[in-house]
Amino acid sequence: MRMIKLILLIAVLLLLLISSIAAPIGLIGVAVYIAGFWLYTQKQKGRSYAEKPWMFMTIGAISTIVLVMIFVEPAPEETTLNAKTEQQAKKDDEKLKNEQIEKEKEEQKEKELAEKKAKEEAEEKAKLEAEAKAKVEEEAKAKAEAEAKAKAEAEAQAQEEALMDELGLMAVTVSRVVDGDTIETTDGQKIRFIGVNTPESTTKTETYGKEASSYTTSKLDGKQIWVQKDVSETDRYGRLLRIIWLAIPTDDMNEDEIRSKMFNADLVLNGYAEPSTYPPDVKYSEFFVQFAREAREAGTGLWAYGTDGTTKGDLDPKPVAKKQESTTASKPATTTSKPAAATTAPAASTQPEYFANCTELRTKYPNGVPSTHPAYQPKMDRDKDNYACER
Repeated sequence: MRMIKLILLIAVLLLLLISSIAAPIGLIGVAVYIAGFWLYTQKQKGRSYAEKPWMFMTIGAISTIVLVMIFVEPAPEETTLNAKTEQQAKKDDEKLKNEQIEKEKEEQKEKELAEKKAKEEAEEKAKLEAEAKAKVEEEAKAKAEAEAKAKAEAEAQAQEEALMDELGLMAVTVSRVVDGDTIETTDGQKIRFIGVNTPESTTKTETYGKEASSYTTSKLDGKQIWVQKDVSETDRYGRLLRIIWLAIPTDDMNEDEIRSKMFNADLVLNGYAEPSTYPPDVKYSEFFVQFAREAREAGTGLWAYGTDGTTKGDLDPKPVAKKQESTTASKPATTTSKPAAATTAPAASTQPEYFANCTELRTKYPNGVPSTHPAYQPKMDRDKDNYACER
């Protein structure tokens, strides 16, 4: 197709040159045609100096013909030939013009298709790159989150273990609830709760004992807890004496944490147990007595059955006054009063005594009390020498 066009263009050029022989002024149009022809060949090679080189060729051809016709008067015998030649040239020019138009349309169509294809390929490439980037970012984010989570869990575990060591806590799992204040762990150890006493529900039955046992079962059975030793290791029955924590406290002497996390305190606060202090395990006795008084004032749980509760506890009336009165009445002389006092002292020492502060305690014990004394409270032993309120 390109060769045919070239041949036609050369043929037109030759025709114009031949026409210019009769009128040399027609070479002006030939020169314009040649310029258009050169521009056309350059465009075919990819070097475009003019958008429409065919216009130069058309103008050159037309101007050549016009100039020849103006300045040369054809012979009569040549009129018919010239007319035919002119008609043929017109047809050739029209054909060339149509071919040029078709070519431009084809080129424009190919260009649009190429641009569309390039655009689609670019969009698809951008989409794939975006998806790959998003996937990499998502994987990196998930990895970072997993690492951060693992790190946080490891730090939390380390902090928890350090706190357990600091507070003397040990994690155990409850396998069976014996009664309201006694449990058995999965390793076969029986644990008796320190500082509290729930109504009996096994060997004998006391009012509200079944409720206390059921409550402890609902809270502890099959669950992990943290146990804390006070002073004594076991009681006379070989049971471990422990404080029960439902969660690890940050400060085991903070009242809010005792109320919310310690199960011994929970039993007292909800009226399932009475405070029951047995020295030397008195670390939390003051809290337990305070909580019991709150429950008693509200008539909660076992306190709904009376101000003395339904089992033995620290808030029970103390028969000390009767013993002292009996001793005083029975002493015949000064020499016999000392043995009587000696016999009553042990009985009195087994009953816990409570004082609001050291000033109140010193009214009865001017020199303070040791840690084995029923009136001893850890909060009054500020120098931690196992002697409270000493001067």
